[in-house]
Amino acid sequence: MSNFRLRKRARREIHLGDLVFSYFLRALSFGLALLLAVIGFFLFRGAFASISRYGWSFVTESVWDPVQEVFGSAPVLYGTLVSSLIAVSIAAPLSVAIALFLNEVVPPKIGKTIGFLVEMLAAIPSVVYGLWGIFVLAPWLRTRIEPILAQDLGWIPIFSGPYYGVGMLAAGLILSIMIIPTVFSISREIFKTIPTAQREAALALGATRWEMMKISILGSSKSGIGGAIILGLGRALGETMAVTMVIGNRAEISASLLAPAQTMASVIANEYAEATSDIHLSALIEIGFLLFVVTFIINAFARLFILRETKS
Repeated sequence: MSNFRLRKRARREIHLGDLVFSYFLRALSFGLALLLAVIGFFLFRGAFASISRYGWSFVTESVWDPVQEVFGSAPVLYGTLVSSLIAVSIAAPLSVAIALFLNEVVPPKIGKTIGFLVEMLAAIPSVVYGLWGIFVLAPWLRTRIEPILAQDLGWIPIFSGPYYGVGMLAAGLILSIMIIPTVFSISREIFKTIPTAQREAALALGATRWEMMKISILGSSKSGIGGAIILGLGRALGETMAVTMVIGNRAEISASLLAPAQTMASVIANEYAEATSDIHLSALIEIGFLLFVVTFIINAFARLFILRETKS
C-alpha cells in the first residue's frame, strides 16, 4: 500500500468525537491555568495598597496593630514556617516507615486494608481535627507532656516559659497527623514502582531484608520521597481551621514551642471578617498573596521531584 493511501486511511480513522473530546480537554487545561493566573492577579490587586504603603517592611516588621494601622507579617511568617517544619519532621519519617512496612513486610491484603485506613485520615474535615485538638490534644499536652518538657528541658529555649496546651507544639502535632496521608500515599506508590527483580538481586547477593529495603527501595526512591515530603509541607503551610483552633493566635515571635503563635492562614481566618479599614483588608490579602506564592512554588518543586522519579 502506498504512503498516500496510508495517510488517507489515517485521516479517515480520526473521528469527530475524538477531536471534540481532545479540544475539550485542552480547553479545560488552559482554563485551569487561566483560573490560577486570575486568582494570583486578584490577590495582587487587592494587596497592592499594602504593598505600596509598607514595601519590604511588611515582611520584616513584627508589629501587627490594626488600630494604629501598623502591619508587619514577620510573626505569622515565623509561625507558619515553624509549625510546618514541626509537622514535616514528625510526619515524614513516620509516613515513609508506614508505607515501607505495608508495602514490603505485611501480607498484601492486610497492607491494603491498613493503607486504606491511613488514607482515610485525609477525608476527616479540618474542623473535626480542630475540635479534637481543643478537647483532647491540648488538655493532654497541658497536663501530661508540657509539664515534663518544661521541668526537665526548660533550660532549652524551645521548651522554656509557661505552657497552656494550645500553642506552636499543638499546631505542629495536629498538622503532622493531617499530612501523614499525603506523604504516605505518594511514598507507597513510589515504592510500588521499584521492580521486583531489584529486590531479588539484593537478596541474592546476600543482603538481609532490611538491607534490601534500604538499598533497593529507599535508595532508589530518594527523589520521590523528597517530592512527597515537599507536597506534605505545602499541605501544612496552607492549613487553616485546625491550626487556628489550637495555635493560640498570638502574633509574636517566641523561641519556645510551648508559647501561642499565629500563622498566615490563621490570621486571615481570625481577622478577615472584622477588617474595618481598607488598609487592614489589603494587608490580610497581601498575606494571602504571600501564602499563595509560597505554596505554588513548593508544590511546583514537589511535582518536579516526583516527575523525575517516575521517569528514572
